[in-house]
Amino acid sequence: MYLNTLSPTPGSKKKIKRVGRGIASGFGKTSGRGHKGQKSRTGGKVRIGFEGGQMPIYRRVPKFGFRSKKNKFRTEVRLSTLKNFFKKIIDLNFLKEHSIVSRKIKYVKIIFDKKIMTQLTIVGIKVTKGARSAIELAGGNIKNK
Repeated sequence: MYLNTLSPTPGSKKKIKRVGRGIASGFGKTSGRGHKGQKSRTGGKVRIGFEGGQMPIYRRVPKFGFRSKKNKFRTEVRLSTLKNFFKKIIDLNFLKEHSIVSRKIKYVKIIFDKKIMTQLTIVGIKVTKGARSAIELAGGNIKNK
């Protein structure tokens, strides 16, 4: 085997389209760009979403809504999910250990959904008014850090 005998596999190398090389090539004269107009010119591109001067759809359609990036790290926990943890100190780490919230969560708020009978001690977690009264009614308490 010699270097001068090496050649690529047939079909692996595709010939490039050489435009502007005479009429016989099929891409002579206008070089496949047609006649006149913006797209025939050098650098003549139409930006994405341009509709020929008509008001584009992304400006016609009304805008609404907002998604806070804080919501990635914040969640709510229902009071009824905590009813099985009798006389336990419940904080953020406790909720993560028991897979009640995911590991990436930084802020939790306990919300009221139904009355509970278990005594809970909540530490460093925000609590709604309804949940606070239900916890205190059951004999539990809430401590802020």
